[in-house]
Amino acid sequence: MTIPDMNLLTALDVLLAEKSVAGAAYQLGLSASATSRTLTRLRLITGDPLLVRAGRKMVLTPYAESIQERTRLAVRDVLDILQPNIQPLDLASLERTFTIRANEGFVETFAPTLINHFAKQAPRVRLRFMPKQQKSPEALREGKVDLEIGVIKNMGPEIRVKALFYDRFVSVVRKGHPLDQCKVVSTQEYCQFSHIIASRSGDFSGPVDEELKAQYVTRHIAATVPSFPAALEVARNSDLIALVPASFLLNEPLNSDSSSLWAFELPVRTKDITISMMWHPRLQLDSAHIWLREQVDKVCQDALKNRWF
Repeated sequence: MTIPDMNLLTALDVLLAEKSVAGAAYQLGLSASATSRTLTRLRLITGDPLLVRAGRKMVLTPYAESIQERTRLAVRDVLDILQPNIQPLDLASLERTFTIRANEGFVETFAPTLINHFAKQAPRVRLRFMPKQQKSPEALREGKVDLEIGVIKNMGPEIRVKALFYDRFVSVVRKGHPLDQCKVVSTQEYCQFSHIIASRSGDFSGPVDEELKAQYVTRHIAATVPSFPAALEVARNSDLIALVPASFLLNEPLNSDSSSLWAFELPVRTKDITISMMWHPRLQLDSAHIWLREQVDKVCQDALKNRWF
């Protein structure tokens, strides 16, 4: 199929409005001869003269009159498509459901503040939090998820990314544990006790074990659970040492008389964890989505201002 030159549509709109080759040439920023050639092409394509001379001026043919309004609207629609006009958000009337995929720890730590924040600013906006069953960009690509939060892994090159904060692993024990109140724990003390770790795949080793191996020591991992909140709960009710990201403890009154948990630094150094938010580029310029990203970033930064880690 031969596709007509879309520039002709703009020229047709101006010619029908000006009813003059010279006037249209001025509006289009072209020479009179170039505009005359464009009119000739339009006449060949439409099979209609469009503009005909009547004394000293030119007038529209019946066909030209019948398409003038359609042409004007068509040009306006094309410009709206190619030059989107991003309108300011009216948060009070904004009705939208945002789907956010994040792990349980992020939801438990940040979702309450985020939901309250949205309720005050945009009461008609709804948030749907979904679990991270697998790290894949497909949900973002298919529009099933608006925002993904977590560690970047196996995401496509087109996915947009912004770092929210940096995290690291810490150890947690119950109050009354032999390591309770210890601010510095040696490798030997750390490995004297059994451990609980979170692993979706059920693995009994991780970055900490690699670092311990380099020091020719090992720890006994008594059990694995699917999530970090579950690991915390086990540690709260046993003598096992839990390994969790420090951000998961933001809402815990840690290392105080009112807390049931005690946290301390690992005896080995592991790499920091970058927590990011990810979205598909089709939402890059969506004003509501821009606002969503700004709010998630703000809530995270505000929560982390007084962090202990």
